[in-house]
Amino acid sequence: MRAPTGSVVGLCSASATLCAMGMAFLGYWGVHEPVPWRAVDLVVIVLAFAGFGLLASVPWIITTPVAEDSAERIRPARRMFAFGVLAIWLAAMLAVVG
Repeated sequence: MRAPTGSVVGLCSASATLCAMGMAFLGYWGVHEPVPWRAVDLVVIVLAFAGFGLLASVPWIITTPVAEDSAERIRPARRMFAFGVLAIWLAAMLAVVG
């Protein structure tokens, strides 16, 4: 089954956009605050950086050369994108609640 036209471009641009939004969240949240960090702060940072790593790997995964069709690389890239979005959202929710 062929992937829809524009899947590669869409996933690459969506992952870059969410990385930028995550960076803006970290800047607004206050990573640079002089107060001592709590355990929940460390969990938020670890989740956010894990999400950044997953989102940053999406363009690399989806654009690696394959034999015939890029459709076999779209499924893992979509999975990485979904896990990256989940990690960023969990970090944001934990920062708001915690």
